[in-house]
Amino acid sequence: MPPFSTTSSGPRISRRAALVGTALAVAFAASGCGQGDPASESAASSADQQLTHLDPAERKAASDISGETLTGEGLALSDFRGKIVVINVWGSWCAPCRAEAPHLQEVYADLRDQGVVFLGINTRDATREAARSFEETFNVTYPSLFDPDGRQLLKFKGTLPPSSIPTTLVIDREGRIAARALKALSEAELRSLIDPVVKEG
Repeated sequence: MPPFSTTSSGPRISRRAALVGTALAVAFAASGCGQGDPASESAASSADQQLTHLDPAERKAASDISGETLTGEGLALSDFRGKIVVINVWGSWCAPCRAEAPHLQEVYADLRDQGVVFLGINTRDATREAARSFEETFNVTYPSLFDPDGRQLLKFKGTLPPSSIPTTLVIDREGRIAARALKALSEAELRSLIDPVVKEG
């Protein structure tokens, strides 16, 4: 995978260029709620790169994110070593997150007895109350770390960093990133990310 890079533009921008830039930003936002660095955004905008699977030899270790859940308990990714972990980045303000929430909960309920753990990362919500209300609305029963300023997300920099919200990562039993989605997922798409990792045994 090519390294991520950034570009910059000069301070003087024509009105037409500004309008084109705005149109591109709107088009990208349609596929998710937030943006990352420009190179990641370009990758995310390509349909064939929104769902990524990695062979075991290509995988990198996931950073050990940790913190407090929305209900105040301490939790870390390393607590689930030996299990498959599905990490979903979401915000209560994010429409695509609301669309995919029922699919995440349904797949979680179906796979939790097979050694598959789900862990949310709630970001950019000013209060835990807003995030908990989201969970109640969609009957989400797996835990989420409260990460309003994105500090935990920054720990993925240099591996396979999430570049939009919602983002979903699948961590294999050895703690490595096995798959990534840079879009809201249907149930079938979510299962397509998880099932190959489950079958690795």
